[in-house]
Amino acid sequence: MQYPPAVKLVDVGPRDGLQNEKEPVPASVKVELVHRLQDAGLKEIEVTSFVSPKWVPQMADNAEVMAGIRRKPGVRYSVLTPNMKGFEAAVASKPDEIVVFGAASEAFSQKNINCSIAESIERFAPVVEAARAKGIYVRGAISVAVGCPYQGEVAPEGVELVARLMKEIGVQHVGVADTIGVGTPRKVQAAMEAALEHYALDDVSGHFHDTYGQALPNTLACPEMGVWQYDASIAGLGGCPYAKGATGNVATEDVVFMLHGMGIETGIDLDKLVDAGKYISDFPGRKPNSRVATAMLNKRVAA
Repeated sequence: MQYPPAVKLVDVGPRDGLQNEKEPVPASVKVELVHRLQDAGLKEIEVTSFVSPKWVPQMADNAEVMAGIRRKPGVRYSVLTPNMKGFEAAVASKPDEIVVFGAASEAFSQKNINCSIAESIERFAPVVEAARAKGIYVRGAISVAVGCPYQGEVAPEGVELVARLMKEIGVQHVGVADTIGVGTPRKVQAAMEAALEHYALDDVSGHFHDTYGQALPNTLACPEMGVWQYDASIAGLGGCPYAKGATGNVATEDVVFMLHGMGIETGIDLDKLVDAGKYISDFPGRKPNSRVATAMLNKRVAA
């Protein structure tokens, strides 16, 4: 079986990971986390989102966090922009990339934003146009790509629809996201194949939550198809405020350990990554939600 020689990881911990935290995380802690991630070798970091603080109060310090980052050459810093107002606020912080999103489930779309899938993607058209006019890269996230808390199983046709609509409005890359973590490898491969009907192999990625312990197997199923880009979250942080029951993303530490063990390059220093995970987990006073981090930290204590 031919695996890609190298994989690119996007750490979504600072945004997707922390957005669900109940207690406010200070901007200074978020900035330090970004610094630790880039020092560990991450070249893609999803930093924050420019959403209404009414809906996601944890991200109210978005401009402060972006202004506080010590930017490193070769690192791409992305932000989530749910609408034109969010994009206009984000532009001043000079993101390298913006992220827009659409659900592969009509029920999820109607329940959360009270419109159809097609209408939700059309709302992003002016955002995408404005971003590309300013030379900002546009990534799209296809949420609930294999399962939905309201609809149940999601057919690949839903993913194909969102991918087609995103391509039509100019989105340059799509991530296939198992938002509630119910996917298994063959279902994830089918969802990925649906996205690949409209996007080249170099323009798709995977995003897997670990609710049922399937995130690593699902991640591993995609390099078999040649997919070489994935989202992961430091210390397994995360959840989704709009997807009841969703737990954290696959832990970046676990993905890196697996890939390195397979001889696949990531450019990431695992020891420094574990340190970053411990740093952000120490803030709320809990252990990293990563088996690799737990094992390595225990080994350090025993040494």
